[in-house]
Amino acid sequence: MDTSPQKHDPYAAFRIRDYRLYLSGWLFALIGTRIQSIAIGWEMYQRTGEALALGLVGLMQALPTMILALPAGYLADTFNRRKLVMLSLLGMTLTSLGLASLSFAHGSIPLMYGVLLLDATAMILGRPARVALLPQLMPREVFPNAVTWNSSLQQIISVLGPAVGGFVVVVSAPAAYLICAAGSLIFIVLLTRVKFRKVSEQTEKVSLRTLLAGLGFVWRSRLLLGLMSLDMFAVLLGGAVYLLPIFAKDVLAVGPQGFGWLRTAPAAGAFCMAILLTYLPPMKRAGRNLLLAVAGFGAATIVFGFSKSFWLSMAMLFLTGLFDNVSMVIRHTLLQLLTPDQMRGRVSAVNSVFVGASNELGGLESGIVAHWFGPAVSVVSGGIGTIVVVLITVVSAPRLRLFSSLHDAKPIRD
Repeated sequence: MDTSPQKHDPYAAFRIRDYRLYLSGWLFALIGTRIQSIAIGWEMYQRTGEALALGLVGLMQALPTMILALPAGYLADTFNRRKLVMLSLLGMTLTSLGLASLSFAHGSIPLMYGVLLLDATAMILGRPARVALLPQLMPREVFPNAVTWNSSLQQIISVLGPAVGGFVVVVSAPAAYLICAAGSLIFIVLLTRVKFRKVSEQTEKVSLRTLLAGLGFVWRSRLLLGLMSLDMFAVLLGGAVYLLPIFAKDVLAVGPQGFGWLRTAPAAGAFCMAILLTYLPPMKRAGRNLLLAVAGFGAATIVFGFSKSFWLSMAMLFLTGLFDNVSMVIRHTLLQLLTPDQMRGRVSAVNSVFVGASNELGGLESGIVAHWFGPAVSVVSGGIGTIVVVLITVVSAPRLRLFSSLHDAKPIRD
């Protein structure tokens, strides 16, 4: 009998055909959304010249998350997750086509905000189902490897998307929205070919109790609550990326192509870290590493806020992405492995409220502070706030601080 320790296989997830299909479709859709994000930010600032316009982009994307995330989580645990994701992608395709039409015709700015709101609505209705589908593709022991690879490839797309988006916007902003629509359609087609493991069916009737079940589960699980709270406040305060059009145009004077490279820098840092994490053995002190990574993110944000140099700004954005990737891998892995399958949709929805909405509201907060006090004050104060949040978490969430290996995570029994 072979008792030698099993070797770490960095490519374990890729040996599963359905994961490869799912991942390919998701990456096509992701690169489209990254390019569209570049286009909408640049176009809004070019047409209005107002920092607040960028904050309003964040608000339009946050409102559906705050209002619809919990119902979307219930839908993900009640109905066919694949079909929900496909309907969501279809809605995103139509809204991207709408943005392309408005951009081409130099249509009304308020109307573009309205279509952006519909786009975010379609996205949030499918997000919990998409997140909950991933564990149905592979054995539990392979899942951490899949999360790490997801993160790595997401960062590749996040490097390519803004860089490509910067060039696309120079040629044609409407083309960026059309690329996004095409990516969503490709994901729909590939999802029809993926086979998912069956899970226990949810038979609860719709009620306030079932809609709020995910929130109650997270509240009773102090580890998940601490994990989401840390990321929520860090993201809320660290919304510097929403102000990059201002830094690119007014502070660093590098134009739309420079803006694309600035947007690429965090993803480049995250990609480098993600590849490193893929080849390293599983983390032994995940909780400590999470806290250090968030603190590092805050420190790099502060330096970026003071920088007047394009290359120093690029370096600091690179570091924010590097640190953020550590946080993302730990959070996404724990979120899925600590949650029973029948609750994954609703818990993912709660996470969307905690982190997704705070991401977009962070853009609103950054835009408002920049409007009144300038972009540098907005970014630096956000970085300081992030470090303060880490210090509070160290004291208030000792279980998170002491959490060890990701492979030790087991589903929490409610």
